[in-house]
Amino acid sequence: MAHRPEVNGPAPARRTVLRGSLGASAALSVPLLASGAAPAQALRGRPAARWGVQTGDVTATSGLVWVRSDRRARMVVETSATESFRRSRRWHGPLVGPDTDFTGRAALHGLPPGETVHYRVTLADPDDPRRTGKPVYGSFRTAPARRRESVRFLWSGDLAGQGWGINPDRGGYPIFAEMRRLYPDFFLCSGDTIYADNPIPERLELPDGKVWRNVTTPEKSKVAETLQEFRGNFRYNLLDGALRRFNAQVPWITQWDDHEVLNNWYPGELLDDDRYTVKDVDTLAARSRRAFSEYFPVSTLPPKDEDGRVYRVVRHGPLLDVFVLDMRSYRNPNSPGRQPDEAQGILGARQLAWLKRELSRSRAVWKVIASDMPLGLVVKDGRTDYEAVAQGDPGAPLGRELQLAELLRHIKHRRITGTVWFTTDVHHTCAQRYDPERAAFKDFAPFWEFVSGPLNAGGFGALELDGTFGPDQRFVKAPRQPNTPPTEGGQFYGQVDIDGHSGEMTVRLREEGGAVLFTQVLQPGRVGQ
Repeated sequence: MAHRPEVNGPAPARRTVLRGSLGASAALSVPLLASGAAPAQALRGRPAARWGVQTGDVTATSGLVWVRSDRRARMVVETSATESFRRSRRWHGPLVGPDTDFTGRAALHGLPPGETVHYRVTLADPDDPRRTGKPVYGSFRTAPARRRESVRFLWSGDLAGQGWGINPDRGGYPIFAEMRRLYPDFFLCSGDTIYADNPIPERLELPDGKVWRNVTTPEKSKVAETLQEFRGNFRYNLLDGALRRFNAQVPWITQWDDHEVLNNWYPGELLDDDRYTVKDVDTLAARSRRAFSEYFPVSTLPPKDEDGRVYRVVRHGPLLDVFVLDMRSYRNPNSPGRQPDEAQGILGARQLAWLKRELSRSRAVWKVIASDMPLGLVVKDGRTDYEAVAQGDPGAPLGRELQLAELLRHIKHRRITGTVWFTTDVHHTCAQRYDPERAAFKDFAPFWEFVSGPLNAGGFGALELDGTFGPDQRFVKAPRQPNTPPTEGGQFYGQVDIDGHSGEMTVRLREEGGAVLFTQVLQPGRVGQ
């Protein structure tokens, strides 16, 4: 097994105008230009990458590098096997400008498998290439080419929800500093990367009478409707220094869920919400998807793929394939979920066919299914409708459950081994094993689902389980009060280690502060666990 530092040891060397408390927020290394429009005097000099760097969808030989400039600039990336950059390779990225909110990404290919890649991004004046800004450094590890090399990743979701934003009194988003010290190969963000429908106020009163203070910006003072407001939501999180340092060291595999647009949305929805002047959810979703594609390095989003798919498979060597789902863009409308015949479901027919085909083709030991919503937890939308797959009826599959039943049947009959589901969304953590012996629908092999999150949002209570697929909840930890603030706990993430020698997968559910709450070891090569 490759050497990793101790869990609680030091991190390894891998290389708008703000409102609120500016004095305290200076400790967060907040970029000087929080809004998209920089003041004229700040644009003198050379281009600057004040929002850090980020990598995404890293494989054994490829990856995407992201940056944002404070003005028009040419993006140049250099990669090297060493921090000295004595021998380096140069990659010419795009010319970034206002059409992408000054963001850009460069695709790297032909990288060495299983190696640490050091990189630096330099922004150059497009009219005078000799005028360059200060390089910004990062590093990542490519996926291994050999089965004997172990893999570690983390997962969670839900950032800056319910008005709990970047609090300088807590050091911003402290969970990212904690996760960085675990030295993961990548971070799987399971959605709700922003809360476009949750404004960030300057102050919130805590239950004990104390005050939670937020760094905030004009774009976060209202619900997001315009493209610029959605961009400002994604940019907001990058004001946090702990997140930027995490991004410089840990690649992301990113998916989205509802709050990138608004709570519980579905295609074709028309809003009855006085906060919005734009009532057409499809218009809001299109604007958010564009901003999402600008602020996250995702291999299937524009400019590479004009269809703008969030669902994809990211291959991480012989041990692991990650199947990233999109349970938001193709779903049927939220409803009581009792339809006896339902082809569209929560994935749509095309995505379901893709998932079945790619799972059948996969030769990885483990097939992680990254789901932005849980399967058996009953997530309501109002009094009569349901938001996720389950709808509270423990009998035979109905509504969206029919699509899940078809997928599970396919996995069993094709004898696809090593499928494990990871998700977030519900603002608590739990683990359940689905067993056909306990289920109303029995034509599937047993499997596990692990739930974690939020990263920095309100905590919420445990949800009821639907018995259709026989879930046996082995662990749950949830706050007792709704919208519990991060200062009172309830902030969770998960850790997954795959051993290169035995092939075993060890899943740990963790809480901010470092505590391991639950551990489950899974054996490789089985259709069901």
